Amino acid sequence: MVINMKIKMRDGSILEAGFEEELGRNAFRHTTAHILAQAVKRLYPTAKCAIGPSIAEGFYYDFDFDFRFLEENFAEIEAEMKKIVKENLQLKHFTIDRKKAMQALEERNETYKMELLNELPENEEVSFYQQGEYLEMCAGPHVAYTSAIKAFKLLSIAGAYWRGDEKNRMLTRIYGTSFPSQDMLENYLNRLQEAKKRDHRKLGKELGLFALLEEGPGFPFFLPKGMILKNLLIDYWRRLHAREGYVEISTPIMLNRQLWETSGHWEHYRDNMYTTLIDGADFAIKPMSCPGGMLVYKMEPRSYREFPMRISELGLIHRNEKSGTLHGLMRVRCCTQDDAHIFMMPEQIPGEIKGVARLIDEVYSDFGFKYHVELSTRPENSIGSDEDWETATDGLKNALDDLKLPYVINEGDGAFYGPKIDFHLEDSLGRTWQCGTIQLDFQLPQRFEAEYIGEDGKKHRPIMIHRVVFGSIERFIGILIEHFAGKFPLWLSPIQVKVLPISDKYADHAKAIEMALKKEGLRCETDGRAEKIGYKIRTAQLERIPYMLIIGEKEVNQNTVSVRKRDEGDLGSMPIGQLLEILKKEGI
Repeated sequence: MVINMKIKMRDGSILEAGFEEELGRNAFRHTTAHILAQAVKRLYPTAKCAIGPSIAEGFYYDFDFDFRFLEENFAEIEAEMKKIVKENLQLKHFTIDRKKAMQALEERNETYKMELLNELPENEEVSFYQQGEYLEMCAGPHVAYTSAIKAFKLLSIAGAYWRGDEKNRMLTRIYGTSFPSQDMLENYLNRLQEAKKRDHRKLGKELGLFALLEEGPGFPFFLPKGMILKNLLIDYWRRLHAREGYVEISTPIMLNRQLWETSGHWEHYRDNMYTTLIDGADFAIKPMSCPGGMLVYKMEPRSYREFPMRISELGLIHRNEKSGTLHGLMRVRCCTQDDAHIFMMPEQIPGEIKGVARLIDEVYSDFGFKYHVELSTRPENSIGSDEDWETATDGLKNALDDLKLPYVINEGDGAFYGPKIDFHLEDSLGRTWQCGTIQLDFQLPQRFEAEYIGEDGKKHRPIMIHRVVFGSIERFIGILIEHFAGKFPLWLSPIQVKVLPISDKYADHAKAIEMALKKEGLRCETDGRAEKIGYKIRTAQLERIPYMLIIGEKEVNQNTVSVRKRDEGDLGSMPIGQLLEILKKEGI
C-alpha cells in the first residue's frame, strides 16, 4: 500500500513522502510522539517532557512524572490522543532567538528542554513546532496535520536515565507505534504477539538451551542441549573457514594496558572494558580479539608470498554493557565472537572483501536468511589520516559495486579505526539484526608497526581486514531460536530423534534402536518414563523434536518403528533402514 503524506520541513517547505519511505515514516511517527506528549500534558500538567524521537518500529517519549505512572494509564492517554487527531491540528513551524525560546520553556517549566537549549550555540535560531496549545522545541520534520495519524498504540513503559547517564534522574519512557491504517497496525500487533511466542529467552528456558541467572547478569550459562547447538554452529564455521584457507588461533583473554594503548582501545573504548591490576600493572579483559591477532602476526618476519594471510579466532570477549541494555543472548557482557583478520597487500583488497562477502552470503543462505547491506563511514571519534580513510572507504564501495550488492550509506557509524560493511539479516518475522561485518583497517598495522617484505625486497605496511560472520555465537543462537521458533532444521536440532516406548516392556528394544541410530551419527534420546504414550508425544512436540519413533508390540514383532514428524504428524511404520534414508536425504 502506497500512502503519501505532506511533510512539513524545518525550512517551512512542504514535501510529499510515502510511509514506506524513511522520511515519511519518521515524520509520521515523530508527529505521533508529539501527540502523545500533548495528551500527557493535557492530562497531567505537572509532567515534564524530555525527548521523543521516532525509532525503527515506532517511537518513544521520556517523561518526568510526579506520581507512579503505570500501563493502566495508557487507556486515558490513547483516548486523549484520539481527540487530538480528530481536532486536525496544524503543525506550525517557526524559529525564535535563544532568549525567547528560554522564556517559552521556563513558562512551561520544561527543565529538560532548557538543559538541551543551553547547549545550543548562542546565536542560533531555535526551531519550534506548535500544534494547538502544545509547543515543542524540535527540528522536525512532521506531517502537516494531526489528522494524518490514523492508527496508533501505546505498547510499554520502561525506566530511562536522562541522557543515558546513571547519575541522572530516572525518567518514564513510553513506547508506542503508529501506522497510516488500522489494518497495518493490526498486522504489526499480530507480529508482536508472534514475536512474544518466539522470544528466545522463553524458548531457551523451555528447551533447556541456556540460563540467565542473577548471579551473572549478562553472562549466559549454556546447558547441555545449548552446548550441542553452539558446537554445531562452531563445527559448521570451522569447516567453512578451513575450506577458505583460514588458520585458527587462540589469544589470551587478558592483556596489559600498553597493548590497549597501542591499539587505541584504552583511549576510545575504555568505558566498555573490564580492567584489573596484576602485579601493580593495569590489565584489561579483551573486548575484541584484533590486538592479540596483531601480536601473533608480529611474532615472525612476514613476506608478501604469505599474503593474503587469513587468521581466524573464536575469541571469548567481555564488554561492560549497561544493565538496562542487556537482553537475553542478543545483548550480553560475555560472548564468543567469530573473529577473523586478513593481512594483505593493497592490490588484494577488492578480492578479499568480495571473498568475505560471498562467504557471509553463503552462511546466511544456508540458514534461510535474507539480508541487506550498509556501508558505515568515518565517525567523529576516529584515528588516522583523511587519505587513509578515503582509500579504505573507496575500497569497500568498489567491492560492493563489483559484487552488484545494493547498499545504503550509514554516515559516521564506522569503527574508530576504519569504515565497515554491515550485513543486516532479516528473520521470519521481518525483523532485522546486524550480524556480519567487514572492516577495512589501515590504522592498527600502523600503530603496531606491522611489516612485510615485498617483492622488491623492501619493508611495507600490510592492510588489515577485520570480519565476523555470525557476529557472536550467542547472538546468532538467539536469532536462530526466534527465526525457527525453536523448530531447528534437522541438522541443527540438539536432539534429532526421540524414541518413545509405549511401556516398560519395550524399553530394552527402544534403547537398542537409540544405540543403532547413534552409531549412524544421529543425536537420539529415549523417553523411558512410566507415562502414557500420548503424554510422551506431547512432551516431544513441546521440545520441538524433529522425529518421534513410537515402539510397541507391533513394531517389536515386525522390527519396524512408527514414525511421527514434527510438523507433519504420522508417517506410518517403516524399517530403520528406510527411516535412515529419509533422515540422510533431509540432511543429518
